[in-house]
Amino acid sequence: MISISDREFSCFQRFIYDSAGITLSTTKKQLVSGRLSKRVHARHLASFDAYFKLLSSGQDPQELQTAVDLLTTNETYFFREAKHFDILRQVIQRADGTQPFRVWSAACSTGEEPYSLAMTLADGRESRPWEVLGSDISTRVLARARTGHYPLERTQHIPAPYLKRFCLKGVDEQEGTLLVSRALRQQVRFSQVNLNEPLPNMGRFDVIFLRNVLIYFNHETKCKVVERVLSALKPGGYFFIGHSESLHQVSSTVKQVAPSVYCKPA
Repeated sequence: MISISDREFSCFQRFIYDSAGITLSTTKKQLVSGRLSKRVHARHLASFDAYFKLLSSGQDPQELQTAVDLLTTNETYFFREAKHFDILRQVIQRADGTQPFRVWSAACSTGEEPYSLAMTLADGRESRPWEVLGSDISTRVLARARTGHYPLERTQHIPAPYLKRFCLKGVDEQEGTLLVSRALRQQVRFSQVNLNEPLPNMGRFDVIFLRNVLIYFNHETKCKVVERVLSALKPGGYFFIGHSESLHQVSSTVKQVAPSVYCKPA
């Protein structure tokens, strides 16, 4: 395995900050080396420095996207931080029944979060209209999210009634996996969005989940991303972040109503 020098690592720190606003600490050196070494070999290059020069040349946009995908992908699972979904159910019950209830999973990774949101909405809204958008900077994880196909270990926290109603358990060669039902998959839309750039026109949302993302940004980038995302939240809407994250000195646009849950004044 090719080793990565401190200088080479600093180049990729700068690369992912410029591309996605993500700040990689020095503790991530082995992660960068492990995730990118296969690309170095696949491109028949002698070093990480040569790979960085390939990316910097701008001659291979597909390889550039591959590198961003590899450095921004995080593991997740269904119904992560279950109390957030309990609060979401309460919000759904109070919501107007005539207009579509819109939820945005703003860093959805491989799709477990938006499908968890969709199950909760399908259960709580019944025949009333709703929409879920899942977005991520990584095209690779979005492609996987659209399949709705997961290893069973990622699905352990799905409530039993939801498993029965919305999921299919794999058999034979698909044993050990789970497939989200086609009906539910068709109600979830996925789109590539870079939160470090101006947002596309997506309309406004009743609820936005931006969980376990802010921890990767420095303070300046965190403030800009939150401001950008909150501009898409309706007055009276709810904003969810990760339990290890805070909006202290980041935004005064929303007010905290529960741990890691905020509301935008109507």
